[in-house]
Amino acid sequence: MTEADFAAWAAEWRTPPAPIVPVPALTVISSGGVLRGARVMIGLPGHGWRTGMRGDAMVRQGARSLIPVLAEAEWYRAERERVEVFAALVPVERVWVETISTSAEHTTTVDGLILVSLDAPPTRVAVSAETLAAQTTGQLMGRRLVHTSADGEQRGLRAVTEAHAGPEGNAQVRVAQEHEWYRWAATGQAPATRAVPLTELWLE
Repeated sequence: MTEADFAAWAAEWRTPPAPIVPVPALTVISSGGVLRGARVMIGLPGHGWRTGMRGDAMVRQGARSLIPVLAEAEWYRAERERVEVFAALVPVERVWVETISTSAEHTTTVDGLILVSLDAPPTRVAVSAETLAAQTTGQLMGRRLVHTSADGEQRGLRAVTEAHAGPEGNAQVRVAQEHEWYRWAATGQAPATRAVPLTELWLE
């Protein structure tokens, strides 16, 4: 068995992290969930979705129920600097909350393509960073990653490099905590990073 064959065999036995399943904000609220700081998506069925947002507690204006929603970078700035920032008020029925779940989504395959419904944002299944790095270059930097190891899953990471050779020749990626990654953009202060084996990383 060649090294490439062994790597392919080992990849089949790796357990991917749980997928991201969007859940309507009203469902989360009615079940006692908290929206403040939650990753959310906004949009319209049949039209499209916007990701990279954070939500806050629902507010009411007359008969309308609205969710304050702001760009993730602004949310991190507000938390870091303890300042108020502008948040758009989005009707609650147009907000979905990203949840970690193992529930499967029914998909339709047409000519080998997996097609999703436009009724709600689709489930996002984790993709092996190793698979992506093998297909093309320049696709990891800045992306949300999950590190899986014997200690479990670690989320809230961002890639700060592409895949590269480590000191022993093994492929690795340097990652940073997401809050430090956003601080880097806002202040220029470089984040603390660490090298993680490429085989242990997944794109959320």
